[in-house]
Amino acid sequence: MSLEVTINSDIKAAMIAKDKRKLEALRAIKAALLLIKTGKDTQFAEVPKELELKTLQKLIKQRKESAALYKEQNRAEQYEEEMYQAEIIEAYLPEQMSEEDVEKVVVDIIAATGASSMKDMGRVMGMAAKQLAGKTDNSLISKIVKERLA
Repeated sequence: MSLEVTINSDIKAAMIAKDKRKLEALRAIKAALLLIKTGKDTQFAEVPKELELKTLQKLIKQRKESAALYKEQNRAEQYEEEMYQAEIIEAYLPEQMSEEDVEKVVVDIIAATGASSMKDMGRVMGMAAKQLAGKTDNSLISKIVKERLA
């Protein structure tokens, strides 16, 4: 079942349950997918899986950045709302890999490419981001690659 179908059925369930908070997060996902599907430079009948994953990660990142700002400004209610929405959106991503597992994959990629310095970071990051798409955050990949190549 595609993400879009899953989201639509979950929206219906949230409407029936009158869960406004969850409904708001689900509608944000639906809106983002709809924008991709109907964008002027796209011709998708169905959004590709990797684009769905990138979109979900982007939405989570936005929520977490907003939550951090709210926390700085001592606005607890808005902080809680953003974190709740991020949690709802994360449920639609595949299970996230642990830092140790990501590190193993990065070490393998570094060995396969023969990377030895920070000059090779772009090549390693490209391969790692492609291989780990949706399974972990790119900031974690970047951190591990920098540690290994430094």
